[in-house]
Amino acid sequence: MISINPSLLLTSAVIAALLTATINIVLARRRSREEERARVRTVFAEAFAAYAQYKEYPYVIRRRNADKPAEERVRISEQIRTTQEKLSYYLAWTAAESSDVGNKYAELVAQMRAVAGTAMKDAWRVPPITEDSNMVIPTSDVNLSGLKQAEEAYSASVAQHLAKISPWWAR
Repeated sequence: MISINPSLLLTSAVIAALLTATINIVLARRRSREEERARVRTVFAEAFAAYAQYKEYPYVIRRRNADKPAEERVRISEQIRTTQEKLSYYLAWTAAESSDVGNKYAELVAQMRAVAGTAMKDAWRVPPITEDSNMVIPTSDVNLSGLKQAEEAYSASVAQHLAKISPWWAR
C-alpha cells in the first residue's frame, strides 16, 4: 500500500488554490481594465456626437418648416439648448478624464461655436427652404471645412489617451 504524506497533500492543495486565485484575480483585473477602456471610448464618442449634432444646426435652421415659423423657432431652439447641455457635460467630463483630451475637445467646441454659430446666425436671417431643389446647401452658404483640423486633433488626442490606458496585451 502506498502511503501519502498529509503535509504533502496540504502543500499541493494550497499551491493549487493560490494558483487558481492568482489566475482569477488576473482575469478579473483584465476584464475590469477592458471594460473601463470601453466605457471611456464610448463617452469620447458620445462627446463627438454632441459636437456633430451642433454643427448640423445651420442645415436644420435653413430647412425649417416655413409653414409654422413660431413652432419651428421653439423646436429648433429647444434642440439647440439640449445640445448645449450635452456639450457642457462633455466639456467637463473630457477635462476630468484627461487634460489633453479635455483641451482638444474645448478647442473643438470653441472652433465649432465660432464657425457653426456664425452659419446658424446667417441661416436664421434667410428665408427657410421651400423647394426640394434647394435642399442641397452649397458650401458657399454653409462652410464647415474650417473644423477639420480641430476634429483631427481631438481624434488623435483620444487615440493617444486610449493607448495609454490600454493594457499591454491589447497593444
